[in-house]
Amino acid sequence: MALTIRSDLGFCFDRRFGLVFALTSQFKKLTLRGWAVGGVAVTAEGFGLKGPRGWAFRGISFEAEPGSLVAVEGPSGTGRTCLLLALTGRMKATEGTAAVGGARLPKQLGAVRRMSAVAHAAGVTDLDPALTVGEHLRERALLQHRFGDSLRALLRPRAERTNEARLRIDTALIAAGLDREALPKGSRTAVRDLERLEALRLSLALALIGRPRLLGVDDVDLKLSDAERAEVWALLRSLAEAGTTVVAVCSEAPDDVVKVSTEGKETADALAATGRA
Repeated sequence: MALTIRSDLGFCFDRRFGLVFALTSQFKKLTLRGWAVGGVAVTAEGFGLKGPRGWAFRGISFEAEPGSLVAVEGPSGTGRTCLLLALTGRMKATEGTAAVGGARLPKQLGAVRRMSAVAHAAGVTDLDPALTVGEHLRERALLQHRFGDSLRALLRPRAERTNEARLRIDTALIAAGLDREALPKGSRTAVRDLERLEALRLSLALALIGRPRLLGVDDVDLKLSDAERAEVWALLRSLAEAGTTVVAVCSEAPDDVVKVSTEGKETADALAATGRA
């Protein structure tokens, strides 16, 4: 990797471009000179979604400033994933309203999807166990270039596009805390050989390649040890401190976040699209 990381000095240097990253907490401030991730405000009022088998979630109201870390807290089956997907424009709410960076839900789903990304959501962002880490990263960078970039970016010289893709990948890996060189076979490590925490970090890196202003992360504490959960929350805090608004689904949230509870609401297992709630 063409990045020199100096966590003691609080920066890393990209030798290809002469660009400096400031690192947050473990990495100081995740801001690339000339490019900064800007989060969005997220609000909801009486937000709900009713599916074929009843309410997935209902009566959700909260306010979160740009760069907030929002925890959607509740037991499995209380509509947590549905709420995450609705707030990121992947599902259409049937009651109440929400706003993401000025885009209104449920009317402006496309606008919200363009400014958001989702990670670690089973049935939505599954990793292919047969592919390697490098293959996942290259595929996502290619998809981002083809479908997420402007026409002007598409028309740039090939060498410039290749360098930009590498820079996006390196930046996303740093933000997600995934060191390819520490993996058993580096970038050639198959997803099936990753530890659970490593797979979560890879899913986060893939989502961050698109430089989202809102990042949704599902099941951040699923089958993780207490130490691993603490690592994940520290990572999500660093992303929020760098400017990205983060919405994370969990069974138990830490104290220093914006908490949104789905427990005790009128809910049912209504997520037909993914088979989860």
